[in-house]
Amino acid sequence: MRKLGFALLVLVVSLPCFLASDRQGDALYDMKQKLNVTGGQLSDWNQNQVNPCTWNSVICDNNNNVVQVTLAARGFTGVLSPRIGELQYLSVLFSGNHLNCGPNFPHSCASSVSYQSGSHSSKIGLILGTVGGVIGLLIVGVLFLICNARRKSHLREVFVDVAGEDDRRIAFGQLKRFAWRELQIATDNFNERNVLGQGGFGKVYKGVLPDATKIAVKRLTDYESPGGEAAFLREVELISVAVHRNLLRLIGFCTTQTERLLVYPFMQNLSVAYRLREFKPGEPILDWPARKRVAIGTARGLEYLHEHCNPKIIHRDVKAANVLLDEDFEPVVGDFGLAKLVDVQKTSVTTQVRGTMGHIAPEYLSTGKSSERTDVFGYGIMLLELVTGQRAIDFSRLEEEEEVLLLDHVKKLQREGQLDSIVDGNLNENYDDEELEMIIQIALLCTQASPEDRPSMSEVVRMLEGEGLAERWEEWQQVEVTRRQEYERMQRRFDWGEDSVYNQEAIELSAGR
Repeated sequence: MRKLGFALLVLVVSLPCFLASDRQGDALYDMKQKLNVTGGQLSDWNQNQVNPCTWNSVICDNNNNVVQVTLAARGFTGVLSPRIGELQYLSVLFSGNHLNCGPNFPHSCASSVSYQSGSHSSKIGLILGTVGGVIGLLIVGVLFLICNARRKSHLREVFVDVAGEDDRRIAFGQLKRFAWRELQIATDNFNERNVLGQGGFGKVYKGVLPDATKIAVKRLTDYESPGGEAAFLREVELISVAVHRNLLRLIGFCTTQTERLLVYPFMQNLSVAYRLREFKPGEPILDWPARKRVAIGTARGLEYLHEHCNPKIIHRDVKAANVLLDEDFEPVVGDFGLAKLVDVQKTSVTTQVRGTMGHIAPEYLSTGKSSERTDVFGYGIMLLELVTGQRAIDFSRLEEEEEVLLLDHVKKLQREGQLDSIVDGNLNENYDDEELEMIIQIALLCTQASPEDRPSMSEVVRMLEGEGLAERWEEWQQVEVTRRQEYERMQRRFDWGEDSVYNQEAIELSAGR
């Protein structure tokens, strides 16, 4: 074992310094490939797995540094990978195997101590080997630091997904293909503490790249179907060409056999939903001017997706939680195009509804077919969120015998002329009454039951800018009056039918004689 420590030191010192930048998982996987592993041995040593600390026979400390590799007496032959020297915290390696140190150190690396579990000689060999290994690795660590300092200004860190394969780039404009390990490191191994949010497509993690750029990494789910990567790349290309100031810009992506990840810039002020309902004491709230900017910016972003992209992109899940805010509180629409991709992947299902209850248009819920007007409906609900600060669906309103759906609740108060009672209390009455009425009117136009009656997003933009709202609102009121009258007639007919069961004449005729 002492020979092994000395051989390891000699071999590592002879390596060029630039190899020291590779990571623990790659080093262990390279070691596995050179050990002549047979059958199911080391089957879980998979380079795509999140953390080598979860692999059998690998022991890590609390900081996820590999400190022991317990492969004693496994009968391995082959070459000891020189990359084992890159495990800077390794203190215990293996004995009872017959390895060669490679062309630079051709004699056997086998321990001279026979391996017998629990024997005194084995323990002595392990202790001596451990001490020698620790001393050798300390020297390696010092050499690494010196080497790294000399070359720091010349080299950038290279991340790879497969041993020997360079980090690839693809020609989607400025879009970058990230390596899996690069995003793993950026998010601190996808640490739960870095979760920004989660939804039907997976979790979003905050991350930091080596150049200190903050990113948001969306780790998608349900992408393990045949041909999934090709469809995913087509969708990524589609999203990458949708460039607008009110759309979340895609920085890059990552694919492995089992993973699909999208990389976006980190939005400092999180989402509109957060600023409406989840902000912490002392944090800024959305004032009325900011809410108006969210309304017009979101409308322009959706208009671009619907009318200026070829093919058009339908969001399918427009809501306050999917509208993000940059450092200047300017809105950007996120998650666009992903619902369509998920539907493509579900090859066994012809149609699948994606969205959030309370935000889903009735025709999409009943038929599974979406269109631009599906997004218009969701946008209208988002406007109501902006005005009220409330969720689209809230069962707590049942306690006050109010409507569960925010849309029905607002309609009721609008008919009763009580719009002021639904305004978000956080605004402290610092809003314009005419602008408030305009926003609610546009919201009700956007959420009509029939998709044909809803305005397009380009019409919504014009109405927000003060053009064409009065005419559309007058038409809506006439339709609503007619609809209400029809509903009341049916209700009276129903009430009469109930009364007829208890007709007084019938009761008298059936009385005893």
